[in-house]
This record gives sequence, structure tokens and C-alpha cells, in this order.
Amino acid sequence: MFNYETLKKILFLFDPERAHHIAEFSLKTVGGCKILSSYMEKRNYINNEKLHQEIFGLKFENPVGLAAGFDKNATMIKSMKSMGFGFTEIGTMTPMPQDGNPKPRMFRYPEQKSVQNAMGFNNLGSHTVLKNLKKIYPFSIPIGANIGKHKTTPEEFALNDYKSLIKKFREHSDYLVINISSPNTPNLRDLQNEKFISELFTMAKNLTQKPILLKIAPDMEENQAIELCKTAISNGADGIIATNTTIDYSLVPNCKDFGGLSGACLTKKSAQLFKAIAKELYGKTILISVGGISNGKEAYERIKDGASLVQAYSGLIFEGPSMVRKINEEILELLKKDGFNSISEAIGANLR
Repeated sequence: MFNYETLKKILFLFDPERAHHIAEFSLKTVGGCKILSSYMEKRNYINNEKLHQEIFGLKFENPVGLAAGFDKNATMIKSMKSMGFGFTEIGTMTPMPQDGNPKPRMFRYPEQKSVQNAMGFNNLGSHTVLKNLKKIYPFSIPIGANIGKHKTTPEEFALNDYKSLIKKFREHSDYLVINISSPNTPNLRDLQNEKFISELFTMAKNLTQKPILLKIAPDMEENQAIELCKTAISNGADGIIATNTTIDYSLVPNCKDFGGLSGACLTKKSAQLFKAIAKELYGKTILISVGGISNGKEAYERIKDGASLVQAYSGLIFEGPSMVRKINEEILELLKKDGFNSISEAIGANLR
């Protein structure tokens, strides 16, 4: 029987985007086969009361979720519990279908356990994604919908794209995420300003009672990021997700000069910005940390720094399908070592 190291050698013979399609096909197969999905769920899914939380009125049986970008079209949701995830986030979706940027647009750096992507919100469009969601929602784990504007939508009309998407997904997702932090849509990060954030969340909260979160980039100055998050919260945001991919190309030798870096190269940068935000906002909103998390030690440190939940994606490429189970097992061990009876006691421990 293949172990993941053997399988990884085969997958790495293919270009990253093709390998992703192979993984998608495999996970759709798992999701469509009850015997296989039950076997994998029993093997990977950690359901321990010490990890249970209620957030946004939703039950999270473990704190590790799939970050946006992997399941862009809501085709793999059925297999996410089998992979061990306690929640999943689909997207980023745009109102109409979008091909994304020219290929090649995804690159691996195995020595750094990192990935660079310049995908550009390639997706089948909100109509098709919603059809896929309706087949499965509500699901046994929470589902977030990550939404973004079209590449061709001018900045002055960006609100219309987000309005359309919120209306589309508010009834068939458990929470929504505003993505204005991807580096792969021209001028998207220009929307990371207080005026737009104020208008956006004021509008959003008039459209739905579902939780709406802001996802920010790791490349802002700490003070700027904190003020932006404060603006979002004061205008109705229910939480902050930090961080998206980085355009700090100094982190990986000889990488491309476009797209966003993720994986192990992002760990320190993402953790540092998250810690700065949490010092200001812990206890005032829900904080979710993402960026370079692939083991329980790193996840647990983010939790102690104020994260109620964590997310992963790139780590799966290098660690394989047992990664989430291992993260949750390690968190349980660390909780016991520190004398905490539950994850809730550990959240923000470094700030108390």
C-alpha cells in the first residue's frame, strides 16, 4: 500500500495545477463513496470534547479548518470531514465565471515546503458554485463562503460584486469571508482602506445576519492592519482571518516575482502579524489564524496567541492527508501538558 511519501513523489511529477486536479478527482471519489469516506473519517477525524467550541452559534468539533483556495467550486466538501477538518471554506468565488491568470500560475518549492500561486480567482462563478452548495448544505461541519470581486470590475463598482455574492451565498453557508487581500487580482489590495471597509461591512450587515469576516494580507504594517481590522469590527465584521498569501519574495530564494507565497515560508510573518492584531483585538472579536500552519505546535501557539480557530492548505501538499489528524492530536497533548481541560482555556493564554 502506498504511503503519502510515495504518492507525493508521483504527484510531484506533475505540474502543481494538474496535481491539484488529480487530488480534486480523488477527493470527489472519496466523498461519493460512503464506505471509503467513513473509513477515512474514522481514521482522520478527531472528535474530542476538549476541542469542542461553539462560535457564531455553530458547533466546531475541532479547531482546524481548510483555508480558501483549495475547494474553489464547492466540489470537495463531502470529503473534508474525511480529511479530518473541523470546518471548511470554499472559494474564492466571483459573481460570474472567471478563468484566472495565464498559466503556469502555481509553483512548488519543496525545500522550503512552500507554494507560490498566481491563480487569480479562477472559479466557475457564483451560479454554479451555489448549485453545488445546495446539494450538500447544511453539512455536518461548518462551511464558509469566501467571496471576491471580478478581475475586470473597477474599484468604484467593487461593492456591487460583494453585494451580489452576499445575497447569493447568505442562505447556503454558515459564514462569509470578504477577500480583498489576494495579490492575484489587480488592485484588489487597494480596497484594504478604511473608507471601503466601512462601506462594505455597513452594506453587508444590512443584507444578512450570517457572520461576516474580513481576511487580511500579511504585507501591511502592523499599525495599518490593526486600524483596518478595528474599522471592520466597528462597522459590523464578526471576525478577522489573518493572513492571506504574501508578496514578500525575499522569503524563498529564486521564486517568481508575481503571485502569493504560502506554506512554511509564511509561518513567521503570518504569526507575527496575527500576534500584533490579537494583542489589540483578542476578546473583542473572533480571530482565525492561517499561514504556514502544518503541525500541532504551530497551531497551538496561534491558539494561545488568541486564535479560536486555525486554517491550513499548503501544508497538505507536503504533509499529506494525515496532517489534520496529527495537528489535532498534538493540540490535545499540549493542552494536557499545560493543564488545560479544554481548548477554550488555552485560547489567548499568552495574552493573559
